[in-house]
Amino acid sequence: MIYLPTLVSILEVLIVTVPVLLTVAYVTVAERKTMASMQRRLGPNIVGYYGLLQAFADALKLLLKEYVAPTQANMVLFFIGPIITLIFSLLGYSVIPYGPGLGLSDFDLGILYLLAVSSLSTYGIINKFGSANSKYAFLGSLRSTAQLISYEESELVSGFMTEHAAVIFVFFFLAEYASIVLICILTSVLFLGGYLLNLTYIAYLINAVDPYSFFSYPLVEGTIYALTLGFKACVMIFIFFAVRASYPRVRYDQLMSFCWTILLPIVISFIVALPCVIYSFEIFSTNISLL
Repeated sequence: MIYLPTLVSILEVLIVTVPVLLTVAYVTVAERKTMASMQRRLGPNIVGYYGLLQAFADALKLLLKEYVAPTQANMVLFFIGPIITLIFSLLGYSVIPYGPGLGLSDFDLGILYLLAVSSLSTYGIINKFGSANSKYAFLGSLRSTAQLISYEESELVSGFMTEHAAVIFVFFFLAEYASIVLICILTSVLFLGGYLLNLTYIAYLINAVDPYSFFSYPLVEGTIYALTLGFKACVMIFIFFAVRASYPRVRYDQLMSFCWTILLPIVISFIVALPCVIYSFEIFSTNISLL
């Protein structure tokens, strides 16, 4: 019985981490399908029905691929770098609210924790170019540390991933797409209402007529909340891929200018305007979740 809290914590971590890794694997297939549709081609369509098993085929290919490391590299740091990046990318999911009481942790500094963890992922990239002893990986890591977006897929040299292949490359690849999914979920939580769905009054009427309806079961209610958040995150992921397929190359100065001059004022104005809207409509006594 002493180890029961530890086992429960491990089980909670696995319940969150394993679906995230599977989601990230299929997000890669979704991106390739989205880009293929925008470019008038088929995309992955051989492995499984409609190419749905392509992620497992790619994973098997990378696991069976021979790994070649640079002879002058620091092997310990060379292998630790991608693992550090993936771990810090997955730690951000611990503070995401998937529903009322559904989450690994719930504390008031979740946003600051998320910002700190996302910033620490750069240490894996810095560690990578310090251990590879390669000028190409060094230049790619300097750019990626400042920009933290994916490499240009039109180039032959893949930035800071130049020296990696096989299994170690998977860690960087999973970390990149795990960060994409995390950003889309965070956008859904902060700006799209998160797991909240405007079915409150419908559920209230159903429960008033039938107190034993499916809305009264916590498992069903939690599933509805999780599916609502997942749907909003999927919409954001599709928008992300559509923009990424339309503009495959973004310069560093353009990205910084867009973030500081456009996105930051929008976020600040949203933070200021939302309390004003709530106060002006005087809905504190009714149901604030309808926003």
